[in-house]
Amino acid sequence: MFDDKIRDFNYFNYRRRISSVVQVGKTPLGGSYPIRLQSMTTTPTTDTEASVEQCQRIIGAGGEYVRLTTQGKREAENLRNIRKALHDRGRSVPLVADVHFNPDVADVAAQIVEKVRINPGNYVDAARTFKHLEYTDEEYQAELKKIEERLVPFLRICRENHTAIRIGVNHGSLSDRIMSRYGDTPEGIVESCLEFLRICKREGFREVVLSIKASNTAIMVRSVRLLVDRMAKEGMHFPLHLGVTEAGNGEDGRIKSAVGIGALLSDGIGDTIRVSLSEAPEKEIPVARKLRDYITLRVGERPIGGRLANGFDFLNPERRKTTPVMNIGGSQLPVVISERTQAPTSKHETLPDYIYCGDRLPKKSKRLNCAYIVDAAAWKQEPGTYPCFTFHMLSQLSAYDAPLKFLFLPCSALGIEVTECLRKHPEVVVIGQSTLINRVGELRALVHRMTNKGLTNPVVLFSSYSHGQGETEDFQVESAADTGALLFDGLCDGLYLCNEAPKGERPITAETVERTAFTILQSAGLRKTRTEYVSCPGCGRTLYNLEETVERIKQATRGMNHLKIAVMGCIVNGPGEMADADYGYVGAARGKISLYRGKECVEKNIPEAEAVEKLLQLLRSDGVMKS
Repeated sequence: MFDDKIRDFNYFNYRRRISSVVQVGKTPLGGSYPIRLQSMTTTPTTDTEASVEQCQRIIGAGGEYVRLTTQGKREAENLRNIRKALHDRGRSVPLVADVHFNPDVADVAAQIVEKVRINPGNYVDAARTFKHLEYTDEEYQAELKKIEERLVPFLRICRENHTAIRIGVNHGSLSDRIMSRYGDTPEGIVESCLEFLRICKREGFREVVLSIKASNTAIMVRSVRLLVDRMAKEGMHFPLHLGVTEAGNGEDGRIKSAVGIGALLSDGIGDTIRVSLSEAPEKEIPVARKLRDYITLRVGERPIGGRLANGFDFLNPERRKTTPVMNIGGSQLPVVISERTQAPTSKHETLPDYIYCGDRLPKKSKRLNCAYIVDAAAWKQEPGTYPCFTFHMLSQLSAYDAPLKFLFLPCSALGIEVTECLRKHPEVVVIGQSTLINRVGELRALVHRMTNKGLTNPVVLFSSYSHGQGETEDFQVESAADTGALLFDGLCDGLYLCNEAPKGERPITAETVERTAFTILQSAGLRKTRTEYVSCPGCGRTLYNLEETVERIKQATRGMNHLKIAVMGCIVNGPGEMADADYGYVGAARGKISLYRGKECVEKNIPEAEAVEKLLQLLRSDGVMKS
């Protein structure tokens, strides 16, 4: 599709993917239009006043589209009243109907709102049951024919009413048909999308937006990259909606969303984004805006030269092969380096693997159970300490007898002398530094150059920021967005985040900086250091207090390492997105909860007031939680 020079240039330099334009009411997306921001209401769509009030809060926060759940025809018909009430209050934001299970509802909604989201996993196919189905090629084609027979009339309605659609695939609701033929793979996720998209193309229907979402960020990123590649090969360039579904709440949800969405935005992919948080929907918009604005600062920055490493596959990246140095590199978990000076303030706190302390070690009585990195000139061969060098000190490396050494290396400094030094010293771990706004591109270039030169030294990615304590969210969103693509590309053996507050402002604590690094690694699926929570943002289908429940469960299970708990509002994505969770808490009916152990439902229709305690009882009986 592209020659090597263009391909390599686009990998190292920020350039937004060229997509077709889709008209969504009076707010088009794609092409050269800004990356649009959106959210989704959590109110019952039959409650006009509550829905309108929430829509107004989303719009007031900067939301450019508002999505509403549309379970049945009553909800679809009431979209007309919601739209009119918003218009009467001077709000003309495009509305999006979210439809699952019932294509007839999509037909109704398409005559009322500006855009309709349909889910290929349950539009015609039955809801997922995890059953393996066998099809001959003829039988499989007959199933595709059923989709076409039902989808084409819907497209005609959309064309007549100037309604756009979103083909929104969720990893958690792939049909048994797709799962049986393709398995639980990005290839299956993409094919689920393309089956519908090819029909749209044959029908000449162009007002289509696409999304692939998952709570697993690695699967989401790889699937979207693959979709873009497959579309280009089939002559399609439809715009993309990005989101990490069931990201959670608080800083966990923000960091996880920034890791996944930020990685794709860094690749120039994405025309509209939604940050899915288990919080009030208007709180999603500022996070989405920070992501968009931060990534697009890279527009117009000076070009970064680079060539992809031989064998690197952007669509199927593998971790770069490195020579392990003690606990860094090889197949070992990525490490975290910090600049902490204080002891832990919480028993649940995870300490970094290494602490950089400059030219002065803390007194022995104040040292933590970590290894220390010391400037080479001040290093005295104390146990558990390791020297670090700048690239100006290459000639001194051989004089230091240490099994592990660190080299602070600006990306631009990888010349002949540095290359030869690294080749002679496999015990050196590179701490890669970038001073560019597009640090993703420059750090990519550094690691690919090292690989092309045959260097196998591990690389720790260093990223420095300048935020006061009041801008902790900015720091977390930016650092997660900067590291996501590098992690998914397999270029990282560790993270070293640094933040220095502007003069006169309170600093972000070292504990917060370290926790951010560990959360980034956990969000990318590379290192687990505490309980992971998968929780959806909620919508009109959620029939219990999701936000409050998530917090209750988090507090009750805090400190339980290496456990994954899913808290899901309803059954739409519940069993699918939590298929790899250890335990699940899923809304079953109004005020009723079902509990899962893995994929198995162990208790149904528990009254909401008793459900959290029932979950804790299950954890205790299984021996994963102390009584």
